[in-house]
Amino acid sequence: MSPTFGKCYDPTGTVYGVPTFPWRLAPDGYATRRQLRARGLRPGGQPVAAQVMRRSTRRKTGVSVAYLYRLDRAKPVRPMTPGRSAALAKAMLARRTCPLCHTNAGYCIPPSLGACVPCAYPD
Repeated sequence: MSPTFGKCYDPTGTVYGVPTFPWRLAPDGYATRRQLRARGLRPGGQPVAAQVMRRSTRRKTGVSVAYLYRLDRAKPVRPMTPGRSAALAKAMLARRTCPLCHTNAGYCIPPSLGACVPCAYPD
């Protein structure tokens, strides 16, 4: 067993507190948040059941961790209600409206400019 693999393999959870597996070697029945969302599920308040770990030079700690949730305890995603849909539409309209000329720019106004392109660069 390589040293890297050994540091990331703790199926009983004695070292890290939760079962830990090397990257791409988690057993069936577990999924990350993105994998749950792709299946139309959400964690539904359940605690983290396990984690997958790999070495990473981009992180201060030297490791990258992804939390796993149990598939059998996951709940379906809540459906979009008319109220939530209206609130999202209103928020997106506010992001597209220029604060200077008060027109719909047709795109989300970049925070770096703070206004639509014609207002930010008038020449």
